[in-house]
Amino acid sequence: MLTDEQKRYQANIELYHSKRPVFSNSLKAFIVGGAICALAQWINNVYMNIFDLTQKEAMSPTLATLILAAALLTGFGVYDKLGQFAGAGSLVPVTGFSNAMTSAALEHKSEGLVFGIGANMFKLTGAVIAFGVLSAYVVGLTRLLVQMLIQ
Repeated sequence: MLTDEQKRYQANIELYHSKRPVFSNSLKAFIVGGAICALAQWINNVYMNIFDLTQKEAMSPTLATLILAAALLTGFGVYDKLGQFAGAGSLVPVTGFSNAMTSAALEHKSEGLVFGIGANMFKLTGAVIAFGVLSAYVVGLTRLLVQMLIQ
């Protein structure tokens, strides 16, 4: 429970806080995230049509292209500006993951290849990788057990 003094303080401090533009931020995130996904679909279609790949076969080169593009754009400072504009819209696709790894590598490159880039590149993304591997293991094991029970 808040005391009367704390309630007055909260009411007073709210006068000085600016309103967050939730709708416009959400709209920007939706548009940029959708544009990244539309670009990915276009790249996927290009791989399917030019190299005569199936949709499943075209997924890997599409992801590799997006990861490379995001890493290059991060290196040139473009993706950071996109992230400031779009917020979570630029973080949700795989390009956000690439941006996080590349940013950490660039930040620590002065410390050397092993102790700088190699050691610090996965500080931010290591938890995501570990969770992905663990959840893939759990889902695979669950599927195996369900298949064994059904047969």
